[in-house]
Amino acid sequence: MIIRLYHKLKQKWLRFGSPVMIHPYFDHDGVLLKGVRVSNSTFIDYPEFLKLGENVFIGHFNFIEASNGISIGEGCQITNFVSITSHSSHKSIRLYGREYKGVDMKAYVKAPVEIGAFSFIGPHSTIMPGSSIGKGCIVSANSYVNGNFPDFSIIAGNPAKSVGDSREMDAPYLNEFPELRTFYDDWATKK
Repeated sequence: MIIRLYHKLKQKWLRFGSPVMIHPYFDHDGVLLKGVRVSNSTFIDYPEFLKLGENVFIGHFNFIEASNGISIGEGCQITNFVSITSHSSHKSIRLYGREYKGVDMKAYVKAPVEIGAFSFIGPHSTIMPGSSIGKGCIVSANSYVNGNFPDFSIIAGNPAKSVGDSREMDAPYLNEFPELRTFYDDWATKK
């Protein structure tokens, strides 16, 4: 409770002025997260249910609602103006109308979100509850992600669909700079 209050106050205090990256970054329990950088303009609701891997970057003006669990894998980059939510009431509000009372109603979706290692989430994207994005994925700007996407997917659209494979995009660079192959294979070929 005290740690959560401390982090909320720290976030609010840092909001006076321009957005800045917070580094070093401590999780909800006060544990230093190696290489993690998070903007002070990003709002994290229920930070105790947000799990961040090492070297995660979360840019400016994002909304992360983690009440039902969000896991963001090692080396992920969340750009700017991204929304990631682990609950959604938009269906139940319409179904119940004036009788809507909040969580625990039919069609109220509550589910964790998982984003695999070394994935990139483009600006103005929305990731809905229950979505799973594999490792090495690219979510294009302005995408509405709802569902499960395998490793190395290029994800784009509203609604988002898999439109390609990031390994094909990476291949020319790995051919041009073969010294990078060892680094790439270190994460890309592991389960």
